[in-house]
Amino acid sequence: MKWYISTRARLGLALVASSLASAVLFALAAWRNHDLRYAYLMYNLFLAWIPLLLSVWLQKLLRSHVWSSWQTFLLTLFWLGFLPNSFYMVTDYIHLTEVPRVDVTLDAMMFSSFIFNAFILGLVSLYLVHFELRKRMSLKASWWLITAVIFLTSFAIYIGRDLRWNTWDVLLNPASILFDVSDRLLAPHQHPEMFTTTFGFAILISSIYIITWYGIRAAHAAKLSE
Repeated sequence: MKWYISTRARLGLALVASSLASAVLFALAAWRNHDLRYAYLMYNLFLAWIPLLLSVWLQKLLRSHVWSSWQTFLLTLFWLGFLPNSFYMVTDYIHLTEVPRVDVTLDAMMFSSFIFNAFILGLVSLYLVHFELRKRMSLKASWWLITAVIFLTSFAIYIGRDLRWNTWDVLLNPASILFDVSDRLLAPHQHPEMFTTTFGFAILISSIYIITWYGIRAAHAAKLSE
């Protein structure tokens, strides 16, 4: 248990340090290219941190509450609503060559750093929730639930990128989101990009998450056998 706690603390520090590295790369790119055009990446990375913090909070809450309690259920909904922000940053690559820049190579490094960190934050958050599910149900059932979460997340990314809705709009404009989504679900053949984006992200997230899950489990088992 001591190893587990210390490892979590070290991981947290590593994630913070890596996010700060992204900020440094942004500062270098802004100085080199003489503008702050990509400052929104900082905000996007901040949003990517929210699901991880929520999943840590959820773990603590589950020590004293059952998952069906209103506190944990509400927190889980918030976590599910913010989770797509972590993986959504992959789509920010489309902005890389929108305008002429002095140093595109440095921009590419900066974008990769932000996207990598956001994706890792999402994977860790997903793992923490999966870990809690695994303690309460069979391995197969927990994987089915996580798969459903990944597909919902992938569909939310489509809503964010193609329909330009964000997490806050779920609270501020729920009726408009419901109208846009229902329109596409009722006539899916008219929106092929809905399938390509959703299934594409589901494949991307699932393939990397499977490696993450079994990689962490293997590392944990190896440590316990020492």
